[in-house]
Amino acid sequence: MQLAHELIGHTHDPALVLIHGITEDHRTWHPLLSALSKGRQVLAVDLRGHGTSDHSDPYDPITYATDVVETVTALGLKDPLVVGHSLGGVVASAYAAIASCVGVVNVDQPLRLADFQAGLQQLAPMLKGHHGEFQQAIDMVFASMMGALPEHEVQRVSALRNPADQKVVLGTWDAVLHATPEELEATVVALAGAITVPYLSIHGIDPGPGYAEWLTGLVPTATVEVWADLGHYPHLCEPQRFVRRLAEFEAQVRA
Repeated sequence: MQLAHELIGHTHDPALVLIHGITEDHRTWHPLLSALSKGRQVLAVDLRGHGTSDHSDPYDPITYATDVVETVTALGLKDPLVVGHSLGGVVASAYAAIASCVGVVNVDQPLRLADFQAGLQQLAPMLKGHHGEFQQAIDMVFASMMGALPEHEVQRVSALRNPADQKVVLGTWDAVLHATPEELEATVVALAGAITVPYLSIHGIDPGPGYAEWLTGLVPTATVEVWADLGHYPHLCEPQRFVRRLAEFEAQVRA
């Protein structure tokens, strides 16, 4: 599936692909687009079932990533740096596992999903209930992760999320809700083990003790940074810092 998208910058500049999180769309990146498009051609996509992209089963990381690859290819972009936030971090990881790119920046999406799985399964009755219960569960999940995000940005990203699409969310989280911890771990290990490009993982919420060692055991090219106490949107909390760090990483991977 080719995705709805926004493409800015000059065609001769290096390609940067931006992938949003669950229930949001490419507009979550808008505060950063001006800075990121200096010296780059920036593609910000709407994942299937999000924004103005088509709705179609299935909603899993490999299918999401395949859509992004198809869109990148159709636009003629070469050797992109792929950046994903939240769900987009998983999709960016899957992109690197199945297609060519120069590197991945994963923003606040741990690949070790056991804790997330346990919390999500507690919310399963609400997530699968009537739409009011579902939306309340989504709001609860995100309200707990806002951290240091300025109030105007909280309002902006929350507006993009409401109303969330229950079918898309349940399809996306299907494996997390229904797989055993062992099955989920095996899926993650297989995906991460296929990543060979440089991989920068930035976390505004500490992913927990031993996470850096766990991730580099699967992805030897990975670097893990914790931007303490910023919450789930570190790139929007400290946009200038994020743009600088991305530029540093990009200079390394394109050297």
